[in-house]
Order: sequence, then C-alpha cells, then structure tokens
Amino acid sequence: MRPMCAVVALAGGLALSPGFAAMRQEPADKTRIALDVVRVDILVTVTDRKGRFITNLTRDDFEVMEDARAQRILGFAAQTDLPLRIAVLLDASSSIRDRFRFIQEAAIEFITTVVRPRLDKVMVVSFDSSVERVSALDGDLGRFADAIRGLHPGRGTSLYDAIRFACRDGLEADKPLHEMRRVIVVLSDGEDTQSQGTRDQALEAAQKASVVIHAVSTNTARIDTPGDKVLKYFTQETGGVAFFPFRIEDLAKSFETLATEMRRQYSIYYRPEPLLADGQYHAIKLRVKGRKDVVIRARKGYYAPKP
Repeated sequence: MRPMCAVVALAGGLALSPGFAAMRQEPADKTRIALDVVRVDILVTVTDRKGRFITNLTRDDFEVMEDARAQRILGFAAQTDLPLRIAVLLDASSSIRDRFRFIQEAAIEFITTVVRPRLDKVMVVSFDSSVERVSALDGDLGRFADAIRGLHPGRGTSLYDAIRFACRDGLEADKPLHEMRRVIVVLSDGEDTQSQGTRDQALEAAQKASVVIHAVSTNTARIDTPGDKVLKYFTQETGGVAFFPFRIEDLAKSFETLATEMRRQYSIYYRPEPLLADGQYHAIKLRVKGRKDVVIRARKGYYAPKP
C-alpha cells in the first residue's frame, strides 16, 4: 500500500503531528518525498469499579486494537492542562418546558464550575424545532449567564441536528486536536422529534470531529426512558459519561466529577497499520494489560480519510 500524506483530507481523529511538514517538494529533477504523518488520537479515562480515577498508568500498560489488529502506541501523555473547547447544548423544546429553568441553571452551573477563563472557550447552542447558536466559541464567561437566562422554550426537539451543528460549525474549526480537547455537554431529556439528520449521522459528525460527548439528563421520572438510552449511546460511543441528577442540588457533584474527568485523561496516539484511505469507520478497542478491575472510557472508532 502506498504511504498517505497530507494531500489527503484528514478527518475523524486523524491529525497532523505538530511541527511536522506534510510534504517536501524537491526541484523538478529530484524525487518528491512525502512524509507520512497520519495519526489517530484517543483520549482515555480509566477508573476502578467504584468510579475512582486511576492516574498512574504508563504507555506500557495500554494495548490498542484497531479492527482486531494490535497497534503500536507512538505517543502517550497524562494530559491535565490542555485547553478545552466546549459546546453546551441546551434543550429548549416543549417536552422539557416544566424543567427549562433546571436546564438553564444547570448550564450556568457547568460553565462557572468547569471552564477556566483565558484558557478554555465555550459556545452555547439551544435547540427546539430548530438549532440556534446562542454564543460563539469564546472565553469571555461573564455574558453567558444572561444569554442563557434569556432563552425561552419552544416546540419540537432537534438534538441530533444540534450535535451535528456544534461539531461542524464550532468545535471542528478550532485549534488542531493535539492542542486542545473538544467536548460537547448535552443538557436534555434525549427525546428527538424533529431533526433532519439521524442519530447515527450525529454520532458520525462527533467521531469525525474527535468530540467527546457528555450528557446531563433532565429526566426527573427516576426510570429509564428512550431518551436516557440515546444519551447513554452518544456518551458511550465517544468516550464520555452521562449523569442523571434529579434535583438542581445534585448538579454540583455531577459537574465536579465531570471537571475532574476532563483533567485526568490519558492521551494516546498511533499510526494505523495497515493504513487505509477508504473513508470507512474503523473500530478501536483499548485495554489495560493485566487489569480486569478497571473501567475504560474512550472513543470506539474513527473514520479514515477518503482517497
């Protein structure tokens, strides 16, 4: 198979290593040399069975499989200070009208608890029958509370479209993946009624943008609903976590846990072998060698670039 170079469009977690030239063009009488710099980046959270973070692992503790083939880990770090690029998605549909104040306060609580001024950036997106950007990706946190409290619930729910919008028109356009982390935090009951796109198209957009999705459910019924299953699906597939607080008072603990998770992840990258420019989804599986007592959260795959 011929080596890939940066003339191929990169997507879905394939990134250029910082400081590398993708291609060097020699004079016409010389052979053109292409440097293969394609890599897959994975953010990994490891906890014990009680949810306590395990932070003392090394590169040699991890094993990465792609499509059932063992991969060689080329880069590893315990990332704690990378800037965050966060899209907060607020459900403003009629289905949560009686809980809308809960959602507003949850979003404000999250931003003030988790986001670090001058380092992290946030965008706020509301969705009902349509999707609206409430604020662009920005590090100025002072105006978020007023903007969020100024929202009013509408009709319908376009959760899937909101995820696609946040990935394609906000998070994906910012810094390269190795310089920050892309995160979506959904505050919703998970019930989609009016999206033009499908659930799997929303997930594909998140996977191609290397976005981790976390969710805070607004379901207060204390029983699992179809919407809860949707939230779990997005979070499990992208390496995130779903929270199910029943009262505004429960939010602080949820956001404290989420903030800790974002700062106690491992960063792993590898070059796929074999390297296929087929535009297809490739499954990833990680494990910690010799440990069956751990829980691993990480993306479950990526989309290769098209030829």
